[in-house]
Formats: sequence, C-alpha cells, structure tokens
Amino acid sequence: MRRLLAGTALALAAALPAAAEMTAEERAAFRAEVRAYLLENPEVLIEAMNELELREQVAAAERDKQILAEQSAAIFNDPASWVGGNPDGDITVVEFIDYRCGYCRKAWQEVDELVAADGNIRFVLKEFPILGEQSVLSSRFAIAVLQLHGSEAYKAAHDALLSMRADASPEALARVAEEMGLEPQPILERMNADEVTKVIEDNHRLAQTMEISGTPTFIVGGTMVRGYVPLEAMQQIVAEQREAKEG
Repeated sequence: MRRLLAGTALALAAALPAAAEMTAEERAAFRAEVRAYLLENPEVLIEAMNELELREQVAAAERDKQILAEQSAAIFNDPASWVGGNPDGDITVVEFIDYRCGYCRKAWQEVDELVAADGNIRFVLKEFPILGEQSVLSSRFAIAVLQLHGSEAYKAAHDALLSMRADASPEALARVAEEMGLEPQPILERMNADEVTKVIEDNHRLAQTMEISGTPTFIVGGTMVRGYVPLEAMQQIVAEQREAKEG
C-alpha cells in the first residue's frame, strides 16, 4: 500500500503547483476528476510505481558507488583481511561473511569455483559475524588462525567452519584445529586477543558505513551485491565489471 501511495503521489506531482492555487471548490473538483481518471486508467499507477522503483534503483546504485569510492582502502586493501585467488587479478571480489549464515554456506563453493575458473580474480574475505555468539566464536577462531598461522591455514579453517554442522563451541573449534594439524590452545587463547576483536569491530563499522546489514554481501569491482547470487549471475557481474573497467 505504501508503494501504491508513493506511485500515486508521483503520478500527481506535476499537477501540484496548479492545485495549490485553486479554491477549495476547485480542489475538490480536481480531486474528484483525478480519482475518476485513476479508476478508469489504473495502469497509470503501475507506470508510476515502475518509474518510482527505477528511480530508487538508480539512486541506490549511485549511493553505493559513492560509498565504495569513499571506503575503497578499507574495503579492498585492509591488511587484516584474508586475500586469495590471484593477488594481481584485474577484478577484486570482496565478501562479507558469517559462518552460521545458510546463504553464505550455499555460496561458498560457488564462489570458490568462480575464483578458480576465472583465474584473474582477487578475492577478499571480511569476517562479519551478525548471527549470534556462535558466529562471533567462529570468526574469532578464523581470525586467530590467520594471525597465528597465515593465509593457507586460514582458508582451511574457513572451509571447515562453513562445512561444520556442530555448534561452534570452544570444544568443537579445538577439534577443528586438531583436524587441521594445529595446536588448539594457542588459537583458543588468541581468539580473545585485542587484535582479533579489532578486526571484527572494524568490519562492523565498515559494514554500517556501507549500509550492509546481511550476509553474504559482495563487492564485485565497482558494484555492491547484497545477498546470495548463483554462480552464473556472479560470472555475468564479473564480466560486466571487467568490461566497464576496460571501457
């Protein structure tokens, strides 16, 4: 109903200056005429709503473009974030991820396939736990692994956390570390370090600035993609961004 009213307002916008100068009787007659016209031509409302939606999409895209430009360093070149794929790739894909997010799990292997098959994508992961304490524990574990054991171990932890079906308790995370061939205790201790907390806090501040409230959220080159997107669509977005960059 709100969008219907907005569409109606847009359809009548051009007539408002003249209506403001009318007498009360003239305004009543004008309203009656408009009502009759809309009842006879309801497609006008659909056209107005479509135009409103298009304007909103254009405005949102422009707002995203401005945010990406302003936050470019934090998004693409934050030294605390894991970087995979081709470090010298011509397109960067950034993902804000929560390990307990069902759609992040759905996108996981498709994103891996996208990066591997393309061969020229630089892939950045942003730890963004928003679904409760288990999400926070999982991200702390992954960040601790990255800080203590480096990039390769982080990717292994990342994959393990996305495929883990058990609750993300300290005991379960210790078993993940053991299965990776790592000593659990130093990782569990590091999870509570200020350096780990800072990564999560910085990512949350960045997400708030970028108006990101859900996962997964992707930045593909110069565009923001909110939510899960199938592999074929992601490939198309990458191709479009590559073409735009070359153009």
